[in-house]
Amino acid sequence: MSEKKAATGLTNKIEAELRTSFGKGVARKLRSAGKVPAVVYGHGTEPRHVSLPAHEVSLLLRKANAILDLQIEGDSQLALVKDVQKDPLRQIIEHIDLIVLRKGERVEVDVAVHVEGEPAAGTTAELDSKSITIEALAVSIPERVTVNVDDLEAGAHIYAKDIELPEGAVLVTDAETLVVAINVPAEQDLGDEPETEAVEGEGEEPAADEAAE
Repeated sequence: MSEKKAATGLTNKIEAELRTSFGKGVARKLRSAGKVPAVVYGHGTEPRHVSLPAHEVSLLLRKANAILDLQIEGDSQLALVKDVQKDPLRQIIEHIDLIVLRKGERVEVDVAVHVEGEPAAGTTAELDSKSITIEALAVSIPERVTVNVDDLEAGAHIYAKDIELPEGAVLVTDAETLVVAINVPAEQDLGDEPETEAVEGEGEEPAADEAAE
């Protein structure tokens, strides 16, 4: 993917083959052949089951909120990656759900928050919300939004409403949602001196009859 495409959210063309056979056995054969089963649905259209080239898809999915330009029997169909199912052990993509997009359509998506910069000496920036929800043009979805904490003092708070969004994007998350807080790290609790268990009889006054012996 070129840097320009990554920056602008432009889609990526990928060949998609329609399939009419289903089931776990068919899915295994597809994966063995280097393909991934997927379904495309939305906007009242009939779901279309397709297979996609596994290697190309895995590269595209490195980008959050990936949009694919599916080439299906000569037609182009924009689709947003909705869900990716992976084998929990091998992390192999087993199935993908794709949502049909229309040109000019706006969609709601969760976008990761990236913190950059260094706050004032002796403080740390704590990320309270790892992502925010925005509404944006389907072809202009940012991969992330950035929060700069350079030289911010302890007690400073950055809320969702303070984050600069890409042109045309609208905040959906509650504006007062705390995203980043600048705090002074709590002093390391060294704990109390370790207690020692008294050895039976240690430190006790001898009984009168023992003292007389």
